[in-house]
Amino acid sequence: METELQKRRSLDVAYCKCTYRNGGDRVGSAVPGVGVSAARMGGRPDRPRHFSFITYFTSTLLADTYRFPGPVHGTRNYTYMDVVRAHLGGYKVQLCGLAQYGNLVGVGIGYTITAAISMVAVLRSNCFHKYGHHVKCLKSNYPSMAIFAGIQIILSQIPNFHELSWLSIVAAVMSFTYSFIGLGLSIAKLIGTYILRKI
Repeated sequence: METELQKRRSLDVAYCKCTYRNGGDRVGSAVPGVGVSAARMGGRPDRPRHFSFITYFTSTLLADTYRFPGPVHGTRNYTYMDVVRAHLGGYKVQLCGLAQYGNLVGVGIGYTITAAISMVAVLRSNCFHKYGHHVKCLKSNYPSMAIFAGIQIILSQIPNFHELSWLSIVAAVMSFTYSFIGLGLSIAKLIGTYILRKI
C-alpha cells in the first residue's frame, strides 16, 4: 500500500512531466511560428499566450487522466486515444483518432512546406549575394520538400527515438539560438532604419 507521500510524489512527477512538455512545445517551433502566424493574420501580439494556455490545459488534462480508474493504482494511458477509450469508449475513440491523426498529417504537411520554403529562401539569398539583386534567382520548392521528407523518413527509423532525452535539450538550445538571432536581426534592422531616417 502506497503512503500519502508516495501518492503525492507520483502526481507531482506527472505534473512536472506535463509542464516540461508544455515548455518544450512553447520553446520549440512555436517561438517564432505562432508570433509570425498571428502577425500575418493580423492578430494581437499576446496570441502566443493563448496557445500556451491551450497546450497547458491539454497537458494537465492528460496528466489528470494518466491512470484509470484511480490516479495511483490504475492502468496507465499513454496516448489520448487510450484515455478516451478508458473514460468514454465507443465511437468517441474513433473520433479522437480521426482528430489526432488528421492533426498529425496536417502538421506534417505544414512543416514540410515551411521547411522547403525556408531552404529555398536561403538558396535565393545566397544567389542574390553571389550574383546581385538584378539577377532572377528562381528556385523550385519541390527538391527541398523531397530532401526534407527523405530526412524525416530516415530519422523516423531510429528505434526508441522518443527516449532520446538529450534531443529535447538540443532542440531547446537551437530554438533559443534562432530566436535570439531573429531578435538581433530585428533590432539591427530597426536601428539601421532609424539611422537612415536621421540622415
